[in-house]
Amino acid sequence: MELSTRTANNVAIGEMTGRFDALEAPKLSTWLDTVSGQSPAQVIINMTGVTFVDSTALSTLVKGMKRCRQQNGDLVICCLQKQVKVIFELTRLDKAFSIHPDEASALRSLT
Repeated sequence: MELSTRTANNVAIGEMTGRFDALEAPKLSTWLDTVSGQSPAQVIINMTGVTFVDSTALSTLVKGMKRCRQQNGDLVICCLQKQVKVIFELTRLDKAFSIHPDEASALRSLT
């Protein structure tokens, strides 16, 4: 997995590509620890290039969301591929996360 990061309107954006699994989750976890340390912690995870997620990846996202909310912010997700969206639906995490079809709508939801 590759993770590229940037900010827009005081929102941290992490764009991922490739497989998001137990081997790769620590990269995102470390970045989330950094960006969620300030209040409000507003984060977008752009998963446009993610083709696979496992339970460790999902757990990493849940922990990141919890930490952002503790810092009076939120973590939202955008651009899910169909096969990844099915995983979110099967695990019912589509109800826990705010999921957006594109990065622009995700950014609007946080600003």
